[in-house]
Amino acid sequence: MADKQIAEQAAQLESLMPKLNRQLLLLDLEDPTIHLPIAQLRVCSILRAGPRTVSALARELSISVSAATQLADRLETASLVERTPGREDRRVKALRLTDHGRRLMRARRQRRVRRAMEMLAQLEPGMREAVLGALHALLQAGRATPGPAAGIKAATDDGG
Repeated sequence: MADKQIAEQAAQLESLMPKLNRQLLLLDLEDPTIHLPIAQLRVCSILRAGPRTVSALARELSISVSAATQLADRLETASLVERTPGREDRRVKALRLTDHGRRLMRARRQRRVRRAMEMLAQLEPGMREAVLGALHALLQAGRATPGPAAGIKAATDDGG
């Protein structure tokens, strides 16, 4: 009986999370990142945490190095990332956000936080605490559960 209940709740969660994400991540038409493909946004979100080599980026995204190179090339053309010499080996190039890329990602995050504030303001304080507590608990449970992405730290743990 408990397994059936957990399965039903898991199905509800699987259905609710994309809907919640769509509500949380709604962007207005003035957001300059609205036209960036998801893959490029993911790269920029990862690079918010610090520079990465193309091969490290490929591992984090679970894509080929050539696909990561193509993403990096497009982002470099758009002046969102730049290649810099590695700290330990200057022959190895690291990707990092440009000042322009950092500003865009910071503005994107601020818009998302404002949207979350609007949503949370609709709830009573106790419900807000309960929702946030439950989400933290679920995230911890996910980290403790081996899966296809086991060992990969989410690039957007900080709100990416």
